[in-house]
This record gives sequence, C-alpha cells and structure tokens, in this order.
Amino acid sequence: MIHFEEFTLDNGLRCIVHEDHSTPMAVLNVLYNVGSRDEDPAHTGFAHLFEHLMFSGSVNIPSYDEPLQLVGGENNAFTSPDITNYYLTLPAANLETGFWLESDRMLNLAFSEQGLEVQRKVVVEEFKQNYLNQPYGDVWLKLRPLAYQHHPYQWATIGKEVSHIENATMQQVRDFFAKHYSPANAILVVAGDVTVAEARRLAEKWFEPIPGGTRYERRLPQEPRQTEARFLEVTADVPLSALYKVYHMPGRADEGYYAADLLSDVLGRGKSSRLYQRLVKDTPLFNSISASVMGSFEPGLLVISGKLNAGVTLEEADAAVEAVLAEFLAAEPGPEELEKVKNQAEASIVFSEIELLNRAMNLAFSKLLGNADLVNQESARVQAVTPALVQAAAREVLRPDNCSTLYYRAQAAAVSAEPVLAEMAQ
Repeated sequence: MIHFEEFTLDNGLRCIVHEDHSTPMAVLNVLYNVGSRDEDPAHTGFAHLFEHLMFSGSVNIPSYDEPLQLVGGENNAFTSPDITNYYLTLPAANLETGFWLESDRMLNLAFSEQGLEVQRKVVVEEFKQNYLNQPYGDVWLKLRPLAYQHHPYQWATIGKEVSHIENATMQQVRDFFAKHYSPANAILVVAGDVTVAEARRLAEKWFEPIPGGTRYERRLPQEPRQTEARFLEVTADVPLSALYKVYHMPGRADEGYYAADLLSDVLGRGKSSRLYQRLVKDTPLFNSISASVMGSFEPGLLVISGKLNAGVTLEEADAAVEAVLAEFLAAEPGPEELEKVKNQAEASIVFSEIELLNRAMNLAFSKLLGNADLVNQESARVQAVTPALVQAAAREVLRPDNCSTLYYRAQAAAVSAEPVLAEMAQ
C-alpha cells in the first residue's frame, strides 16, 4: 500500500506527496500530459525533441545538470506515446534545489536557435543510430502504421521520419511548448523524506506563481475495429529472420485490460510459457519468442515476437504460432497456469514498489489515468481475473482479422530452403 496525499495549486498543478522517512533521499517527478500521440502528423517527434530541449537550460539557469550535481542529485526523463516524464533524485535536505530547477524550466525554458540546432542534431543521430542503422531497429516504424490506420499511435516516439525533426522551426517548437508544458497539463509527485506541509510550502513557493495555461483536451481520431488481417514482409541484413504478430487490445483504464495482460503472460512470459515450451524447447523453430502488451493508455497492442532458428521458414513458424493460439482458444487456461502468471504479476508489482522513484512514477501515471489510488488497486484487479475472462479476452483479441503480421526476413533466408521441421509436434 502506497500512502499519499493530494492537493491542487491555484494554477491547476496537481500535486501528490508520498512520505517515506526510512530514506534520507527525495524524488521530484514531473509528468506532462503529452506524448507522441499529441503531435501533428506532419510534424512528429516533437515530444521526444522536448525531452532533450528541457535539459538545454532555462532563461535563468543555463545549465540544468550542474546545480543538481552540486547538491548530490541526478536526473533523467523519458517520452512515450502517452506521456513525457521528468524525474530527479537528491538528498531530501536539498529538495528545494529540485523545486527551483523544475519550476524554472516550466516557466522560462530557453529558446535559442543554437540550442534547438544542437538538440535537433542529437535527436537526428539517435533516429539514425537506433532505428535506421541497427538490426531490427525499424521494426516499429513498420509495425505501427500497419496496425494503426487512424490513431496517432501509428508513429513511434522518435517520429515518422528524420525530416520532421530536421525541418522543425523555432515557431513550431514555441507553439508546442505553450500548448503542453504548463501547470494545468502537469502532475507533480514529491516522495521521500519530506512532509506534506513542507512539500505544499515548496510547491506554492516555486510553482504557484507560474501561469496555469489551458488544460489540454485530447480529441484524437479513434482506431476503428480491425476487420481483416494485415500483412507486411520486408527483407533486411539481419542475422535471423523474425516474426511479429500484433493484436488490438483494451487500454490501461479499460475493464478488459488485465485479462488481456494475463493472456499475454500465459502465452509468452518466460521459459515456462506456452509459446516458449512448444516452439523453443519442444520443437525448436524459434531461437527466442515472447508475448507482451504495450501498456498503452488508449487501446494498445498485444505483441507476439520471435527470432527463428536457421533453416526455419517464416511461413512454417507463423503456422506453428497459430497452432498454439488455436489450442488456447479451444480451452480455458488451467487454474494452476493462471495462478502462476498472477504470481509473476504480483511479484512485479511488489518489486516495483521497492524503489522510491518507481512509487513516485506510478502515482503520477495513476493520477493521469483518473485516480492516483489506482496504484493500490492493481493487485486486486489482477487477482480478479478468472480463466473464463482470459479465454474471453483471447477470443476477442486473438481474432485472425484483428492481427497484423510482419515477416522480417533475413537476406540469407530470402533464398528458398527446405524447412527443417514441417509440422508441430503432436
């Protein structure tokens, strides 16, 4: 159980305080309600660009890192399709330094052509290194637009293409900041060796003078129900051919999310999962295979992915995966099998609460979903899932017409070869 208290400043900044006096440290987490789903389709990658720009200094503090390091702190950030999250840890005795730094860049981010050019080059290089020039790096640049035809989840956080960042103008950057980076669109979590009264005092001192801005109202095009299977094949210079199959599933706040999440665990979480046991251990078609969910706030994807052993064709591997899914659809998972993945999920929840920073992040995520106390309800929601609910999720999610399949064929395997294994072991 994570104990916390909440309050909202006059400018709309939502604040959560989690006291933990067992540590001399403190965490300051600022979640902005903006991700890559909120970008203009013609100007993508901006949320991720801002992750970098926010560390370029503010009007009053040209170097963000230096003052923090001087008081024993460290910081980082990440961007997802749903959010942008900034966080820092430091000795609780120096917490006010964190408030000073975070509030100043929310109020007075420095906009300079030189700073934009430096961060633009950093992001472009990251795009090329991690997505274009790395084996399998472009998988999600291909899978997302295959699975999503309307919703902005169709592009990755890095953006659709390099040119969108290369051609970003200062006015576009300023407009994006003004729209999303304000108290009305942020959630502040303070955690660690701090009292609620002290956190409130510091929040009122450093954040309340900032103009609130306009609360961002999200009106995104929704993805229609997929009614026919989709397929894409590419050939690339990679060591092994790979198979990717993605299925639309409920979002994080939806009632059916946890049943679909546990469905993915039964199928492909760890070496005791069905896909691993059948297709890696019993009949070695795959070198590795797994199933997972993307955890998106809005309806997301259940992902099955695996790399094939040499000599195995993608067609053969795909048929083998379909055979395992057909078995799942024919009968509910056994109580022991479901209990095993519930225990794994429960362990993940418990271990995630060990780190102070994780607790702070989870409170922020839950608040954005509508209720900070969702962080304390997750275990009960997992335990409430029954075998019948998992099979019902399977019948809805694993529909053949709900599937988008990518064959990522290694160049060496593009030449036809005799399949080493023609059938699944019975």
